[in-house]
Amino acid sequence: MSALAIRHARTEDAAAIARLATQLGHSVSEQDILRRLRKMLDTPTQAVFVACDDDDRVLGYVATEQRLLLESGVQVEIVALAVDQTLRRGGTGRALVSAAELWAFKRGAKRLRVDVDTGLEDAHAFYPGIGYLAEKNRHGYLRELS
Repeated sequence: MSALAIRHARTEDAAAIARLATQLGHSVSEQDILRRLRKMLDTPTQAVFVACDDDDRVLGYVATEQRLLLESGVQVEIVALAVDQTLRRGGTGRALVSAAELWAFKRGAKRLRVDVDTGLEDAHAFYPGIGYLAEKNRHGYLRELS
């Protein structure tokens, strides 16, 4: 693999991000990603980073969100992480998480957390492999709003 560069996402990355999200099973269009990405880029408590090769081809992305929690203060959460399926286990995910960690640290966060779907076995191996600890058992609940 060629050199890897991490940079802030740009609106012209929407097609590549949509392609990567689709690899994870998300049904999302380039237009949806573009609309959401524009909002995220304009929101100072959110950041999206992409990993690119020498030709500036997007190989992966990570999205983060800063939150102020009443009980524990500033926390940053990884809300999305995807790496091209042909490049996984090559260091791209680790580099993206490192960019998220640095962004969180610069914002004064004392911790970075991530929730992982139970069916994503690779992710359940990835995060402990780079030093993340499992939290207490939690259950997520969802209600569709119409």
